[in-house]
Amino acid sequence: MEITAPVTITTELAGKIRAHGAETYPHECCGALLGREELIDGRKIVREILGLYPLVNRRDDSPRNRFSVTSEDVRAAEKAAGEQEMEVVGWYHSHPDHPARPSEFDREHAWPWYSYIIVSVANGKPEEMTSWRLNDDREEFSSEGIEVRDGSRRNAGKNEREAASA
Repeated sequence: MEITAPVTITTELAGKIRAHGAETYPHECCGALLGREELIDGRKIVREILGLYPLVNRRDDSPRNRFSVTSEDVRAAEKAAGEQEMEVVGWYHSHPDHPARPSEFDREHAWPWYSYIIVSVANGKPEEMTSWRLNDDREEFSSEGIEVRDGSRRNAGKNEREAASA
């Protein structure tokens, strides 16, 4: 498994993902990652996550260890991203009482061009948070790593606040 370029996210947005995971415990939370990508060596690389679009886990049969979103959810996330002059660059979800590593179910339902942030939530408390990208052959994920930084060093304050509150 190769390690790709890290995903950059502010401490505020990382905190919101962790809080969403704690709020929905013992069920999985889910949401869209809004941001910007760059084409490097023919491959899309997420440069920065600028906002979140929290979603409702639509999974009725096993929300504790699976999440599901509808096509309407995806369209709503894409619309919110477009209004912010961003794009959906990935998805986040929690793993209640399970490591922040992609499951086989995650692999079977992932797309290679998105980043996937997973936060482990143990006994209602958020713990490790990781980011992954499915390899083009769809056989396994590669770790992207996460660079969490103070949002005050950035120059996109208004868009970040609007997208995070969406």
